[in-house]
This record gives sequence, C-alpha cells and structure tokens, in this order.
Amino acid sequence: MVSYKRLNPEDVQFSSAVLSEEPRPVQEEVSVRVNNTAAASRREVCTLIPEAWRFDCYPERGVVVTKELCEARNCCFIPASSPSSAARPSGRNGIPWCFYPPDFPSYSLVSINDTSLGQRGTLAKEVKTYYPADILTLEVEIRHETDSRLRVRITDPSNSRFEVPISVPTCHQEGRDHLVSSLNSTVAPLFYADQFLQFSTSLPSQFIYGLGEHRSTFLHDVHWNTLTMWARDVPPMTNLYGAHPFYLAMEEGGNAHGFFLLNSNAMDVVLQPAPALTWRTIGGILDFYVFLGPDPGSVIEQYVEVVGYPAMPIYWALGYHLCRWGYNTSDSAWEVVKNMRNYGIPQDVQWNDIDYMDQFMDFTYDSSKFATLPDMVKDLHAHDQRYVMILDPGISSTQPEGTYWPFDEGLRRQVFIKDAEGRTLIGKVWPGLTAYPDFSDAVTHEWWYDNLKRFHEKVPFDGLWIDMNEPSNFLDGSTNGCPSDSLENPPYTPGVLGGLLRAKTLCATAQQKQSIHYNMHSLYGLMEAKASRIVAKRPFVISRSTFPSQGMYSGHWLGDNRSQWKDLYTSIAGMLTFNLLGIPLVGADICGFSEEPEEELCVRWTQLGAFYPFTRNHNAIDMKPQDPTAFSPLARTAMKQALLLRYSLFPVLYTLFHHAHVHGHTVARPLMFEFPKDVKTYGIDKQFLWGKSLLVTPVLDPGVDYVDGYFPEGLWYDYYTGYSVRSKGEELPLQAPLDKINLHLREGSVIPTQTPNLTLWVSSGQPLHLISALSDDGSATGDLFWDDGESIDTYETNQYTYIIFSVAQVLTVDHENLPSVSVVASFQPCFV
Repeated sequence: MVSYKRLNPEDVQFSSAVLSEEPRPVQEEVSVRVNNTAAASRREVCTLIPEAWRFDCYPERGVVVTKELCEARNCCFIPASSPSSAARPSGRNGIPWCFYPPDFPSYSLVSINDTSLGQRGTLAKEVKTYYPADILTLEVEIRHETDSRLRVRITDPSNSRFEVPISVPTCHQEGRDHLVSSLNSTVAPLFYADQFLQFSTSLPSQFIYGLGEHRSTFLHDVHWNTLTMWARDVPPMTNLYGAHPFYLAMEEGGNAHGFFLLNSNAMDVVLQPAPALTWRTIGGILDFYVFLGPDPGSVIEQYVEVVGYPAMPIYWALGYHLCRWGYNTSDSAWEVVKNMRNYGIPQDVQWNDIDYMDQFMDFTYDSSKFATLPDMVKDLHAHDQRYVMILDPGISSTQPEGTYWPFDEGLRRQVFIKDAEGRTLIGKVWPGLTAYPDFSDAVTHEWWYDNLKRFHEKVPFDGLWIDMNEPSNFLDGSTNGCPSDSLENPPYTPGVLGGLLRAKTLCATAQQKQSIHYNMHSLYGLMEAKASRIVAKRPFVISRSTFPSQGMYSGHWLGDNRSQWKDLYTSIAGMLTFNLLGIPLVGADICGFSEEPEEELCVRWTQLGAFYPFTRNHNAIDMKPQDPTAFSPLARTAMKQALLLRYSLFPVLYTLFHHAHVHGHTVARPLMFEFPKDVKTYGIDKQFLWGKSLLVTPVLDPGVDYVDGYFPEGLWYDYYTGYSVRSKGEELPLQAPLDKINLHLREGSVIPTQTPNLTLWVSSGQPLHLISALSDDGSATGDLFWDDGESIDTYETNQYTYIIFSVAQVLTVDHENLPSVSVVASFQPCFV
C-alpha cells in the first residue's frame, strides 16, 4: 500500500526493507499468531500466509520445484489449493508453491542521517542468500525532490554499478514540509545481488496501468500476471518492442499515485491478487520514484517532468499517413497518391518500407524499380505533402570495399558495436550480414547524420521511420555465437521470448561505448531516435523500440498487428498506455499489418484510426492493397468522411499536443482521468477521450449497426446533431451505421474546428469555427494554440498565439427540445 504523510525527518521510521510503515493486516496476523504459538512448526507458520500473499521464492524458469529444492532456500513449500494452479509449481502463472516465510532474512536499517535533500542511510544483513555475489551492505538515499515526488536510490557503496544514462532533473523545494511516502515493502524480502535485484510492495487496489509494452487490456490483470521487459522484435505478444517500468495505481476515493523504476536491465514485474507487485531485475541499481498525484492526470505530469516532456510535433505529423510493405516500384506508390487525390481523400504523408532500398541497404534506393522516387517526392512537395522512409539500424557488411560508404566510413570511425573480443559484431537482418551502429557513442551520431545528409541530397525525405531497433537480429547473438558466461546466462533470466537474452538480438556481452549490451539493450531505440532528430525544422521520427523519455525524440506505432477485430480493440489500450508513458504521438497500423482485412473491418478501423494521435494505414507484403481507394464506393466514402472529420478537428488535436509538450498532459485520454471518482470508468478501454471534451465511441465488432457507450455523469452532446444526453453514469445504446463513428462533446466545452481539405496545410488556411457545448448555466470554455506548425521551440521563444474562449449565459437553453451545440464564432488565422 502507498500512503502519504508529511513528517519531520526525525519522525521517519525504517525497518527491514526499503521504506516502512504500518504493515498490512496479513503480516500482523502471521506475526501475532507465530509469537503466540511457540511450538508451531514451520509448516504451520507457512499455512498462515494466505495464497494471495505468497511471494515466489523459486522464480527460475525451466525448473520443476520440489519440496527439497524449496526448503534448501529456507522457504515454505505448499502445493496450491486452486485447481488452476495444480500444474504450476513454479508459480509464474499461478499461486507459487515455494514462497518466503515471514522470518526470511532481509536488510535492516543500521544508520540514517539527514541530507540537504532528505536522508541517507545504510542497509545491512548478516546472511547471504542463494544468488551469487549477494551484497551485504547497501546505501539508501531518500530525496524529497518536490512536494509531489519522492526518489529512493539503493546502491552498492563498494562498487560502481550501471545506471541508466538519461538526464533526469533533480530539484528540492525549500520551505516545504518534508514528504514521506510509506511503501509497504516489508511484504517480501529485499534482494540485492550482482545479477539479481528484487523487491515487493503491496498495492492500494487492483487498478494498475502502464508497465508497457505488452499486448493486453488497458487495466492490468493482477491475478498472477508476469510482465517481462526486454526489447524484442516480435508481433504483439510476450515481451514487446519497448520497456517502460512505470505504473499508475488508482486508490480508494479517486486518488492515484505512480511508481517508476529507472532501470534498463531485463526484468520481470509480477502482479498478484493480494494485491501486490514484485520488481525483479538482473542488473543496475534500484533507483525509483514515487509520484503523489493526487489525481491520475497529475501523476502523469509528475512522471513526464522526470523523463522529459514530449516534443511538439510538426503539423503534418497529425495528418493521414499511407504506407505498405509491397510497393514494388516508386510508380506504384505514386499511383496510390494520385488516386487518393482524385477521390478527394485527405493524405499528408506517403511512406516507403524496405522495398525502396537497393538490396535492402540503408541510405540507398533501387535505381531501377524506384528510379522515379526523387520525382515522386518532388511531386508530393508540390502538393503540400511529405515523404517518410524506413531505416533499419543493421548496416550491410558484405559489400566490396569502397562500394558502400556507410559501412566503410563506419569502420573508419569505429562506430559499430563490438563483440566480447573487440571485433565488429556481425549479425543478420534484411540485407544479409550486418554491423550495428553504437548509438551510445557521440561519434556514431555524427556518422549517422552524415549518412542522412548524403541521402537527403538524392531523395529529399521529410521524416524517418526507424524500425528493427530493439535491435533485431535474425541470429541469436552473432555469426560467431556468444561467450558462455554469467552475462549470457545469468543466474536468473526473466521471461524473455526464446529464453535467452541474446534470442534474436545481440550478445549480452557485446561492447558499447557506455557499457555492455547486457545493460544497454532496451535503450537502443531511444538512442537511435535521439541521433535521428538532427534537422532545422521539427523532426518527424517514428520508432518501434522505446524507453522512458522517448517522447522527447520520437513517436511510436504499436508494431506488427493483425487484420483482426481483436487487434482493433487492443489498439485502444496500446494508445492509452503510451499516452500514460509520455509518448502521445502513437497509433496502430490501420486495417492491420498482417493478413487481409474484411472491408467492414477496414472501415471501422479507419474510423477509429482517425482518432489515433498518429494515424497511419500500413500492411504487409503479398497482401491485397488496403488504402481507401482499394475498396467499394460505400466503404471508400465512409473512410473519406472519417478522415475529413479528423482534419476538421485538427485545431483541437494540435492544441492537445501543445498541452502535452508544455504540461505533460495526455492527448488520447482514459475516461478515468476526467472522472476519477467513478469506478465504472477504471476498466474502460473501448472508449476514450481527446483531452477532456471529446468522447470517442468506436464500433469494435463485426456486423453491427449500434454500439453501447458509457457516459459518465453529466450532459453530453452528439457532435453531429447537437442533441443532448443527460447521464447519471450509465451505458447507453448508440446508433452506429457503417459510415459513422460516435462522437460526443462534454458539457462546458468550446472546441475550435476548421474546414477540412486534402492536406493539413491547405486545411489550416481555411476559416476556423468554434463549437460550444453549454452547461446548464449556459457557460463553456476552451482554448486554441496556434503557431507556424514547424519551427522548433515556438512556445519557448514566444512565437505563437494562444487564445482562451469563454461563453457566458446569454439565453435560456432548452436541453429537452433544442440542439444545444452552437457555432458561436468563426475567424481565419493561418500558419505564419
């Protein structure tokens, strides 16, 4: 449980774990009953621990845990009573059979002193545990960094251990009461070995969010659910492309708190129904933040303040993007662009997958099949459209010397990751055998920029799609394998797909500028994104692999999804989760990447995708085309209407991104953020909000012409008709023919809209309109952020316009009989 109180430093109490407070009732009960029963056997002590509070003492995979193995660790062994757990003695997906007793040895606080920012103390224990290189003495530092943020660092004073090399602000607000966050970390022992760090904490409720990236519902299941973090190239399942060790927890009464473990090593996060959570990582230090909220939106603001505010996107990034793997020629891609124009369907950006490359090599294009690529890009620019192409990090290493500048120059500058012996590590990706740039080295950033500049002179691209940057490898490790040591085979391996840290990626022992790959792996996509943002205007980068602070440098798409209704639904959870993680420029492949979508699915997906913050249609090679022009007139018209709706709402979306950039707000927002006291909203991931005002209710099932939507208490207006619905907090049926996505305005809001056109540049020169959704007292407010759409730091340099709209009661509104959404003004600003 996390509770908060302000105390003077001398009032702070510590016990056998990290931070202490009143133990949970279950620990009190066990302690009392053990003390009152001197003759109690160990088994009797163990049986007092409820199943939901059993913390796994034998988490290693591939081991059938016996009573003898368990008791060799001085732990309790009791087969679980639940039939569903009968075949799961390891407890990874069920109740653990081997678990810690109340008296399992852990650390005690042996000293504590005040510092300018908080306290510093020493933790010690007398007995080593069963993991190698167990550390007996630790230093703990507690920093009260702001009135809403607590930081705790637990380090090994005798050794310099790896720490995540991202800059985080440190501040201390003088004159404030000291902040103490009471974390119940005494529910299980603290471990701090060379390659095994673990601590557990109880949770205030079962409402836990974040912990990305995983394919799941927005609200996590706490019933024996293990989430693994180790960046991996794999279609949505298991451990995915990004690693984000941050969670948001809702508490009783609508309050919330957040928790962030700043650690990049492979880890498992175990949720169990107590409710409780266990962090289990294999390197680095324990460096964590607690964010006090008190509401969920404030938690995210406080988290983003630490990891970095997301960049303000260039205006055309918020338009409609079109891509596919399988444009066999530049002319075939160009033809789709022309068809989109002929049908009057908005499109801002055309993309190319690896088809455009010469033998799949970065910084090249096929001079035969894509001979007209420069002309296509020139034509796009003439029509106020943009061009984005893919880049993979793997650099071909097999071309004759002197024929492929990126590799030759990379060798000369020594920018590639090396193996344990100091040789250039060679793996295999699309172009065949490849070397991998070390983006942790500033020299590599310069080399990367030089390559981008040289290619831009041939093909004047506007943005980058960086893919395969977990980094992906078609081999396990390298062409020469990997050493057989504890780095490649640690004492504990989290549940990574393939069972090995090197599975379909680089050797853990590979050498990078800042550390070994064992520590740097999940940071690769972040560091590549940072290297790719070197342009005069706001850069546009979309990355597959992500890590905390990624939003400062790139957006993200949700990876290789499928053309199935389930994937349509789960895309909402992915979008909402990444907004929690400070990466609001996010979306899924519209219509699905693999497989061929039904026409109805593609229509519904385009309608939902029109409300992704990042909107791209993309599909796989050998699949039929799925751009809007490929379908029937009815479907094509429905898709066009959805995209025109997005373009008309661009001023709303652009303003939301401004607030994300400046304040750390979410763009696509869970309902619970606006209605934290309404518990019914906590599990909703079939609807979402744009900001606080626009409620989106998509159709997520086939063959229906209606959808049920939950409306929190208040007055809501149908966006299309203006008619109002007064809800007491209830689910209501909504008509949803194939050409409609339901959209409602919340009372008391004013939103700016524009007349849509084929591109956002043209659209933004059209008149702006204000739509007000009046409250009962006839009032409403809203705002608009407007600048030139592309210059860097317009807010920071005061090169912008910010307008606040306010409507006061001027007439009596009859909500029962009259439409109550009204255009109250129109004017015509434009990008300047």
